[in-house]
Amino acid sequence: MADKRLIRYDIADPQAGGTRRPFARAVRAGDYVHVSGQVPTINGEVVQGGIIAQTEAVIENLKAVLKLAGCGLEDVIKVTCWLDDPRDFTSFNAVFEKHFMDHPPARSTVEARLMVDAKIEIDAIAWKPL
Repeated sequence: MADKRLIRYDIADPQAGGTRRPFARAVRAGDYVHVSGQVPTINGEVVQGGIIAQTEAVIENLKAVLKLAGCGLEDVIKVTCWLDDPRDFTSFNAVFEKHFMDHPPARSTVEARLMVDAKIEIDAIAWKPL
């Protein structure tokens, strides 16, 4: 019998044309939902237009994955954000604030070279009791 406290969500990623990935988009472990890093893609293509457009796309992807687990942004308790260019921090922060101001999570933001042409990646941990 499967343990209902450990649930993997959406291993076949619709952002990658339904391609099966070697990781889950999210995993629920008891009352916690761990969301894999989300990048700024729509239908498998990286969003063009700079850090503002890419941050909006990442947050929309994050919301979609959280929804799979019955969560929303208000349930997010911790995020880690990676920025390709630290000069984008102020613009990124303005978009982040718009979505998280009423329920700010703990957050770490670091500079890192990212995969493909992404300027940003965000992963998250949400808490939503079963």
